[in-house]
Amino acid sequence: MPQRLLVVDDVPEMAAAIKTYLSSHGFTVVTAHGGTEGRLLAVDGKPDLLLTDADMPDLDGHALCRALKQDPRTKSMPIIIMSGTMMDEASVVAGLEGGADDYILKPFPMKVLLARIHAVLRRFTRAPDAVKTLKRQGLELDPAAREVRVKGKAVALTRKEFDVLALLLEKEGRVLTPGYLLEAVWGYDLADYNDPQTVTTHIHRLRKKIGADYVINVPGHGYKFAS
Repeated sequence: MPQRLLVVDDVPEMAAAIKTYLSSHGFTVVTAHGGTEGRLLAVDGKPDLLLTDADMPDLDGHALCRALKQDPRTKSMPIIIMSGTMMDEASVVAGLEGGADDYILKPFPMKVLLARIHAVLRRFTRAPDAVKTLKRQGLELDPAAREVRVKGKAVALTRKEFDVLALLLEKEGRVLTPGYLLEAVWGYDLADYNDPQTVTTHIHRLRKKIGADYVINVPGHGYKFAS
């Protein structure tokens, strides 16, 4: 069956344009013209992915994302935030920290949006490569439960932060370039998207949560887990 997408945007013309394009590429698309309506449709319809505008008058995309990620019924739903006006670094970080799985700035070519959607959906349908709990220097990572503990204390990570940490642990001692991480964690084709700032932002948030000593920045090369 076609994968179902929910597009939330308070500008009907934008929602319609996105629906037309994505429908022509094999998706079943439902639209909502505000965050409140979007939240109800997300809970009731359980789409395979939600695409929401950031700046909406009733319930903005950031608040919608946080609400859905905190709701047991929708917490595993992948969410992409689109932004045209809320595009400063703090807003992007807020969106990712709130649980968004990707963040795309308007205006964007529709083919780039389609690539982002495919990349996020691939990550959510990918089977975990390992199920064994990894323990290093007081840090424990459980791939099956997607839980991380540092010195016995649970640490809440976003999906991408968890996946980055899991990959760094799996490749312990190796320096992973931003490009490698974008391909392996985000699923991007570097010919279409190759912005190292995406990786930098997530590494910064990850180090802040688990402690800076676990992930080493190798200037000019990338990142590695401290062995």
